Amino acid sequence: MSDDHKAALAEGRAQGRAVRAYLEGLEASKPRRGRKRTPEGMRARIEMIDASIDDADAMSRLHLVQERLDLIAAIEAAEATVDMKPLEDGFIAAAAQYSGRKSISYAAWREVGVPADVLQRAGISRS
Repeated sequence: MSDDHKAALAEGRAQGRAVRAYLEGLEASKPRRGRKRTPEGMRARIEMIDASIDDADAMSRLHLVQERLDLIAAIEAAEATVDMKPLEDGFIAAAAQYSGRKSISYAAWREVGVPADVLQRAGISRS
């Protein structure tokens, strides 16, 4: 394998990582349907679980422990923020070449949630 081939493979992997990171960031920051769960509400539910767990039978205790673990993870996720600026910059730098190499259309990018202005800055047009 030549050095040029190795460099091209490395560049393709870097572009793929940049595109994946941006798309995952978009997905993580996308609004969800339904009633919003606030960290305060989840903490209140954890307090209710802690108050009732000692009196629960074995199966109920198991389910309450799992619910508490799920709520703790949900609180951490809700309080974590994704800084989209560096992800967007990486996407803009890599997307045009990645899109051309993988034959990904403007419409496909839009359908997965990439904003039109980001695609324009990346050099990806509708045609």
